[in-house]
Amino acid sequence: MWIFLPDSFISVVRKPGDTDTLTVRERIKGDIESVFPQAQVEVNKGTDYKYRARVPREAVAQVLHDQVMGLHWSNFKGAVKSSKRHDAYMGVWRAMYAVQDR
Repeated sequence: MWIFLPDSFISVVRKPGDTDTLTVRERIKGDIESVFPQAQVEVNKGTDYKYRARVPREAVAQVLHDQVMGLHWSNFKGAVKSSKRHDAYMGVWRAMYAVQDR
């Protein structure tokens, strides 16, 4: 699951054998910590996501709940303050716009 927030982008997956723990991955250093401050982030060179942490499934669910309950913007793109992140997100927006049913 890809999760785009105004100040972080994370990928959440379940690795084989895990049940109560999910693997949260990031490309930009600090994104995991901004969402999960207690996470122990590991650096994995040679993988497609440089940073990752194992997080209890319930903690991931709680954070997603809190993000939805705290949502206050009427336009997500306008909520992204970092120009580098905004430009990256716009690339995703354009790619998805291109496949939208017309």
